[in-house]
Amino acid sequence: MQSIRNIAIIAHVDHGKTTLVDKIIHASQIFRENQETGDLILDNNDLERERGITILSKNVSVVYKGVKINIIDTPGHADFGGEVERVLRMADGVLLLVDAFEGAMPQTRFVLGKALELGLTPIVVVNKVDKENCRPDEVHEQVFDLMFNLDATEEQLDFHTIYGSSKQGWMSTDWQKPTEDIFPLLDKILEVIPEAPSPEGIPQFQVTSLDYSSFVGRIAIGRVYQGKLEEGKAMGLTKADGTVKRVRIKELQVFEGLGRAKVTEVKAGDLCAIVGLEGFEIGDTLTDFDNPQPLKRLKIDEPTMNMLFTINNSPGFGSEGKFVTSRHLRERLYKEIEKNLALKIQDTDSEDKFLVFGRGILHLSVLIETMRREGYELMVGQPQVIYKEIDGKKCEPIETLVVDVPDNVAGKVIELATQRKGELKIMEPKGDQQHLEFEIPSRGLIGLRNNVLTATAGEAVMNHRFKEYQPMKGEIKGRANGSLISMENGPGTAYSIDKLQDRGVFFVAPGEELYTGQVIGEHSRENDLVVNIQKGKKLTNMRASGSDDNSKIVPPRRFSLEEAMEYIQKDEYLEITPQSIRMRKIWLDESTRLRMAKKD
Repeated sequence: MQSIRNIAIIAHVDHGKTTLVDKIIHASQIFRENQETGDLILDNNDLERERGITILSKNVSVVYKGVKINIIDTPGHADFGGEVERVLRMADGVLLLVDAFEGAMPQTRFVLGKALELGLTPIVVVNKVDKENCRPDEVHEQVFDLMFNLDATEEQLDFHTIYGSSKQGWMSTDWQKPTEDIFPLLDKILEVIPEAPSPEGIPQFQVTSLDYSSFVGRIAIGRVYQGKLEEGKAMGLTKADGTVKRVRIKELQVFEGLGRAKVTEVKAGDLCAIVGLEGFEIGDTLTDFDNPQPLKRLKIDEPTMNMLFTINNSPGFGSEGKFVTSRHLRERLYKEIEKNLALKIQDTDSEDKFLVFGRGILHLSVLIETMRREGYELMVGQPQVIYKEIDGKKCEPIETLVVDVPDNVAGKVIELATQRKGELKIMEPKGDQQHLEFEIPSRGLIGLRNNVLTATAGEAVMNHRFKEYQPMKGEIKGRANGSLISMENGPGTAYSIDKLQDRGVFFVAPGEELYTGQVIGEHSRENDLVVNIQKGKKLTNMRASGSDDNSKIVPPRRFSLEEAMEYIQKDEYLEITPQSIRMRKIWLDESTRLRMAKKD
């Protein structure tokens, strides 16, 4: 039987995981000579390519010197941490990728802690040593300290380090001696990572992630820990409540190159995908029906945030999207939870409103962005944090926030974070930057990124990670300024916008089609202000000296989807269509708004 190595690649966002996997795939000559492949082969989803992040973990396998290496590419972003934790169960070793300049980041710490707890063998890859100002030796020391702080064992602390540049396609044991290829890394994997054990006995396969195909439905992906699985065989599926359900394996697939190959049996130690299992959940064990031996269940991270999703009922609904009814919205959301495990959906007392629970703003925004690209129109409410009662006290989620920021603006960041009940835990210099670590409530993070980027002229690098639930920290002030609201329907005119510029900042340009109740700007004061920007200039046949000055308009402020989600107030909705993102009041009519405000 072929020897197998199972290895997960863990790293922070943008430290080069997916690029490294690309190079390993090319080096192993999986592709034909003339095949077009491009870069970031594994980030095959448009959103992943545009944002430059990995959202879903993916598996590939390469054969090197007769040994099959299964590589699991994991997401580096905090909102997808639940995904990482599960897939680490399938690995025997990890490649810890760190940037030769930035060093170990907060996300690295979280994932590495999980990997060390599971007893996985680490290989440290110091990537991007071709960068200016890189400091590979310091980063190596930093990783050692990090592992020591995470209670690594003696064997784990005696880790092997490889230096190189994924982008340029070389790896070496000494960063000052570049090589021509990445084979030193593959040799190191064969040398250091233990061979996947293949114990005989009653079959045990644990479902750690899943795929979805419109042809065959849900596909269970995981690792065979013991015995072997055979196609067509009847087995038992052990559930969370301890029951065993009789199921049959219709088809078995192992990972081969970038795809999957159909096989008749899979032995222990290999990763595989199973087609035809019904009613399975993450953490279920596939084993013998008469003599079940379930494995310890996996824990999936709880959601920390929810948002209200509802159908679009703005004046122009249906003009830009294809799917606008509550039936479309319901079907799409319930289809998403088939494969998106950290997501939960709850029906409300109204059939066109749904509460969607997720891991954070990015997690929910990726779902919304995917839906709008598919032609859906919807509206979402302000993100809300999920509270829990623990020992009779109301508790809220607390996150670790890490900000790297230039020296001269560090004070502004500390001020902004402490205003939102953040506690500064660590402050240390890192080159010409300050490295700040806070503990901050999740609700304090909503809208914080905008303010920090404004205060630091876009130079701050922010990352956060859920830590634990702690007792409530008291009241946090929301957005200080009110909204400018459109009084009429129709396009705005340059003349009116020019005359109203002293009232605040506009989000719309002249000529954009607007409707009554739409939020078109930020007021310079705390209250909301209804303005008419549809008015044109009164024309006369007299020429007056000096009154014909041209309008000089400040360009409108534009928001990305996440920024808009963080910006809206609790009495506002975000209208999302395939072509536009608009903010609006929940009650478009001013008199209704005033009546509802009195009720509150």
